[in-house]
Amino acid sequence: MSRISHLLFFMLMPVLCTACAGARAPAAGAPASAAGEPPPIRLYVLDCGRIEINDMGFFSGSGEPTGQAGTLTVPCFLIQHPQGVFLWDTGLSDSIAQAPGADPVGNRTYVDTPLSTQLRQLGLDHQDVRYVAFSHLHADHAGNANAFTSSTWILQRREFDWATQTPAPLGVDATVFSAYRTAKLQLLDGDADVFGDGSVRIIQTPGHTPGHQSLVVRLQRAGTFVLSGDLCHTRENWRSHVVPHFNLSRPETLASFERVEALIQDTHGSLLVQHAPEDIRAMPKFPAYLE
Repeated sequence: MSRISHLLFFMLMPVLCTACAGARAPAAGAPASAAGEPPPIRLYVLDCGRIEINDMGFFSGSGEPTGQAGTLTVPCFLIQHPQGVFLWDTGLSDSIAQAPGADPVGNRTYVDTPLSTQLRQLGLDHQDVRYVAFSHLHADHAGNANAFTSSTWILQRREFDWATQTPAPLGVDATVFSAYRTAKLQLLDGDADVFGDGSVRIIQTPGHTPGHQSLVVRLQRAGTFVLSGDLCHTRENWRSHVVPHFNLSRPETLASFERVEALIQDTHGSLLVQHAPEDIRAMPKFPAYLE
């Protein structure tokens, strides 16, 4: 059992709710909130697609082919907070649910259940989401951005300036986030405490892209999780500090690794590698949640 699976096994047992109990029911074993207390913060993992990789050697330091195929998960994360609903990344475009697609290097992309469908399972619509934050603006993380025109978009200024260049950088499809022209933007030049209570914090982790960021979520019962974005693409890359050949800055990537490692040590938290199937399998299956 991997380290994250081992940690999660013991942390999740008292807090998981089951799908049959309903997404809005209290987590199993969780005490009812005292009168007047705000509801607990909940973290949901949504399935926002997957990418079938022709050759995982693409994610190595050299990029040399290995002949080994693989799968990358593409999750989104929804946080229900007393001050509003927060969405981290918007995944692959819901339009791919109608027919598989391909990314810029020929890997196949799939969406089994549209993000909009999963929101409805929670009794939500796009306009109910107060904040949408993007780890970065590659198409597998911003694919449904344009659906959230009434939300505040949170991203690093460096990322916005880079991704809106003409021509668009490799991996960026500017059409999927073209609504930035009318959306309310919150452009960051550093870290941010989204709700002001330390429960949802955005931290700079550049290297993969110039304005890449990661999310730190502090839950009352389950503890602290760092949602990686594309800080690393596989758990092995995290363990061995492998910087993929296509990252824009190797020094910044390594510095971001060190920063997140220190944060995890200080908080006794866990890194969730968003693209690692084993990490996503270890989390509660939607509509179950952590709190």
